[in-house]
Amino acid sequence: MTTTVNPVLRVAPAAPAEAAAHFRAGLAFHTDVSDVAAALGAGGDPGFVLVDSRSTEAWDQGHIPGALHLPTALVPEQAGQLLDRSVPVVTYCWGPGCDGAARAALALAELGYRVKEMLGGYEYWVREGLAFETWQGRGLRAPDPLTAPLGAGDCGC
Repeated sequence: MTTTVNPVLRVAPAAPAEAAAHFRAGLAFHTDVSDVAAALGAGGDPGFVLVDSRSTEAWDQGHIPGALHLPTALVPEQAGQLLDRSVPVVTYCWGPGCDGAARAALALAELGYRVKEMLGGYEYWVREGLAFETWQGRGLRAPDPLTAPLGAGDCGC
């Protein structure tokens, strides 16, 4: 009898210890919109600086309240004036289809900053129904039920 292995198990899952090391490492490099929102909404110092790495035009269209605007291209020349190396940095860009936050995180890490990338970026911040700012003031949209089924800012994880 021939046993057919499905595409999911064609490559066997890693051993539990290897899997734990992999996922632990991933969490050292990434955070998500819900966790950033919870940290910023808790009041007081969240323990990190949130950096929007997009262009000025994108920033003006909307950004996360309290974020610092530092376009990726300007990181090498401006990070030292705007950021404290002792404070972790969380970068974000447009969304999952944009690697600007990863490029900004790389540039910051190469300059000696401890940094994480916020997965989902500005797109998922807005889709989760969280407040944003534009050149016209603050805004808020209803949460997208596909990204925030349990309510704004709670992925249910």
